[in-house]
Amino acid sequence: MKTKTYKSEPVKDNPHGVDVRKLYDESSAQIMHMTLKPGESLKPHKTPVDAVFYVLEGEPTIHIDGESIPQVKDTLIESPANIPHHISNESEGTARILVIKAPRPENKSKLL
Repeated sequence: MKTKTYKSEPVKDNPHGVDVRKLYDESSAQIMHMTLKPGESLKPHKTPVDAVFYVLEGEPTIHIDGESIPQVKDTLIESPANIPHHISNESEGTARILVIKAPRPENKSKLL
C-alpha cells in the first residue's frame, strides 16, 4: 500500500505560480492538489484531456468556456478537453481543489 498526504509532497513549479502538489501520476490518470490563497488565480489554459475539479475547502470560482460560477466544498466540476478554463479564488478564505485528469496528458512537463 502506498500512502501520501499533500503536505508531504513538494510544490511543483508551474506557469501559474500557485501551490500545486502531485499526488498521483500514472498513464491512467493524474491527480494534483491545488491551494489558492485569496486573490490567487490560474491563467486561462486548455488541457488535451478531460479534467474534473473537486473542491475540498473554500469557495473557488471555476471558469469554463466563458462561464464563471463560484463553487462550494464537496462539489465536483467537469471540464471537457480542449476548452479554455481556469480557477480563481475571489473569496476571503483559502481554497483547496483536487485536479484530476484522465488519462494523464502525454506531456508530463505540463503538470497543471
